[in-house]
Amino acid sequence: MYSQRVSEGRIRRRVSKVMFESYAGKKMLALTSVWTTILLAAAVALGPLAIDMYLPALPSMGESLSAGTGQVQLTLSVYMAGFALAQLVCGPLADRFGRKPIIIGGFLLFAVASVICALATNIETLILSRFLQALGGSAGPVLGRAAVRDIYSPRDAAKIMAILASIMAVAPAIAPTLGGFMVVGLGWQSIFLALAGYALVMAVVIAVGIPEPMRPEHRQSLRIGSLWKNYRAIGSDVSFLGYTLTNSLTFAGLFAFLSGSSFVLIDFLGVKPQHFGLFFACIVAGYIGGNLTAIRLGRRLVPDQILVRGLLVSVAGGGLMAALSMTQVYNVWAVILPQSLFMIGVGMVLPQTMAGALANFPSMAGSASALFGFTQMLVAATIGMLVGHFHDGTSLVMAATIAICSTAALASYLLLVQRHPAPGFEPA
Repeated sequence: MYSQRVSEGRIRRRVSKVMFESYAGKKMLALTSVWTTILLAAAVALGPLAIDMYLPALPSMGESLSAGTGQVQLTLSVYMAGFALAQLVCGPLADRFGRKPIIIGGFLLFAVASVICALATNIETLILSRFLQALGGSAGPVLGRAAVRDIYSPRDAAKIMAILASIMAVAPAIAPTLGGFMVVGLGWQSIFLALAGYALVMAVVIAVGIPEPMRPEHRQSLRIGSLWKNYRAIGSDVSFLGYTLTNSLTFAGLFAFLSGSSFVLIDFLGVKPQHFGLFFACIVAGYIGGNLTAIRLGRRLVPDQILVRGLLVSVAGGGLMAALSMTQVYNVWAVILPQSLFMIGVGMVLPQTMAGALANFPSMAGSASALFGFTQMLVAATIGMLVGHFHDGTSLVMAATIAICSTAALASYLLLVQRHPAPGFEPA
């Protein structure tokens, strides 16, 4: 009788659990719904928002905290370095425990660090709190990419990532403008408080609105040996290396602009902080245009064809800006128009390279996305520090760096990606 009652109790608990999960599932969005894609885009956007929104505040932060240009730019590079390192941790954690718990925890850490940023009274505290902010913010992009790979096939993932990038770009389009007005009206501290609020809202929405995308059979061990084996398998894959390097060099060109644009446009060319975002919106419009072009071309071209076209457009934009700067054509549009052209290419390149890099690793997409993001951010942070170190008060260093990065990305494609394409990405 006792064993019968125990058995009946277990059955009742199991039935209750199934009924609860079924009820909860009905309250959540379908993984393939457009609203899930929008929420993933909003989650991924947190990382870029922490950069774009405070760009207009860099000069005023330096004045407020009695810091030089190099020290203020260090808050940007330190953020990128922390962003890169944290991905190596949160990727394997997400492969073990699932995407949702890690991304929610990361956003809560981001919110706390953002409040500390707002309360900073010296540049050292701000740099440290920006590093902590990066540790939490890294969860959004790395797990957003992994979730797309969880849900879709590699070729479909390239299209979804282009759509996701288009949606995500809306936030950076308005962020610098909003940040500029906040700096003038409320002070630079208000930007970090707004970021903290955004992170808290996103943590709640993801907790109650999106089901766990990772399949239970894909969970990985956290043993050091297993982690090393996974990272070694990913890092030794030539296809992964090719797509990752091409992406990283292209993104480094974008980051060279992010690192130097506020000093070039505001300090050198005299753009007002509250107007900085309007010019930045032109750059984002180019990026969105590239994303939409990739989506449209994806209906009749393979990803490799889209990728090579995007790289050629990026080289043209970067080369044009460098040529104008070398001939001392110094005005706002000599920077904005070539960079917009460069960004059209970036919008075509990034989704294809992201999907291609993760194509071979469906069972450890979190770790692959983490290593991909680490490399991307490490290269970008290095380029950002070089732009800050060699900044000569004009647009020359920034423009030359963008041109070099875009050319190196094309070379990486020709030497690695074209010879070792991902399955389904083969050149036509």
